[in-house]
Amino acid sequence: MKYKSEFINEIFQRGFIYQATDIEELDKVISKNKITAYIGFDITSDSLHIGSLVQLMLLHWLDYYGNTSIALLGGGTTLIGDPSGKDESRKILQKSDVDRNINTIKNTFGKFINLEKNSKIINNYNWLADLNYISFLRDIGSQITINKMLTFESVKNRLDREQPLSFLEFNYMLLQAYDFFYLNKEYNCSLQLGGSDQWGNIISGIDLIRRKSNKKAFGITSPLITNSDGSKMGKTADGAIWLDEKKLSNHDFFQFWRNINDKQVPKFLRLFTKLPMSEIEKLSKLKDKEINEAKQILAFEICKFVRGKKEANEALDIANNIFKNNTNDNRLNTLNVENIKIKSSEFSLIDAVEKLELVSSRSEIKRLVKSDGIKINNENYDDKNFSLKKFADLDEIKISVGKKKIGFIKILH
Repeated sequence: MKYKSEFINEIFQRGFIYQATDIEELDKVISKNKITAYIGFDITSDSLHIGSLVQLMLLHWLDYYGNTSIALLGGGTTLIGDPSGKDESRKILQKSDVDRNINTIKNTFGKFINLEKNSKIINNYNWLADLNYISFLRDIGSQITINKMLTFESVKNRLDREQPLSFLEFNYMLLQAYDFFYLNKEYNCSLQLGGSDQWGNIISGIDLIRRKSNKKAFGITSPLITNSDGSKMGKTADGAIWLDEKKLSNHDFFQFWRNINDKQVPKFLRLFTKLPMSEIEKLSKLKDKEINEAKQILAFEICKFVRGKKEANEALDIANNIFKNNTNDNRLNTLNVENIKIKSSEFSLIDAVEKLELVSSRSEIKRLVKSDGIKINNENYDDKNFSLKKFADLDEIKISVGKKKIGFIKILH
């Protein structure tokens, strides 16, 4: 299908649209006039992870085609917690924690939207903090029915599993609907975007705007992106894949994308890069060993977008040194250890992996050894005594944990 507006056509081709309200009418509106749209971000950590990348890319494409993107930081709503897609209540954060997270997370948005022009970052604490609860219930609560709220998947799923849904969390839907109403009134914001788990909240906001202002508003949701095992994208067994370089190295970020499942390559090229669709189609046809070329391009392009061109080049260079040239790269974790400590078994594999911070616990290291999850110089390590004695006469040993985590021991003779 071909849409009239560049923005809708772009995100449709790239697979961003899962659900939409009156998309043909929205397409007509955007093809004639620039609009203002927003996406909300809960601030539960001091960095976003890759689970937010779809939404960040949507903000980028909005901005790219001359519209106004609003990144709405949930300084107020994060204090309550969004129940959407959750099996249990979120931990309640203090305002000081949320404020600290906001201060560190703001820089991320500047890489996706032009904050020096129309696009902006706004904190909903600014208007939610001073709401009069009685007035809010009279004006807003009277417009949203419990009957409708109970039909939303985020609520139904929680109740069907007989998991508690607190009144605190129930209020979240009212507040998010009010956010859309407030942004519509103050910033002429007519479109809300979000993940598919936000559909009910978005519809509530659209209905509230119609009832209170008699104005037309729109909503678009994107499919939730999952890992190859079906789990929600953003976190792995080794931890979250953070967007912030201070929380995850450029090399580890690059390698995450380099090692994704082959089947995910076409989808991720469309969603997370700005490569032309014609080039993506060519890369998507690569098979077997050639698919590695597409994975490397994917990793480089995403790393360039999220971390910067210099950082992407560095990550690519490190990867080539290790995996193509089989040489050390001193930009990776390297530990100097005396030969005598290795020969005497004073320094073991467990010590090495722990000090290189490749695995979080010593018990996990033992489990990985038993399951062939650790390699020394590209060979499976299977010594039940966890000794490194037989490597003591080498100048250097390379320790690999899975496909992504690598460190080096320089042996001092």
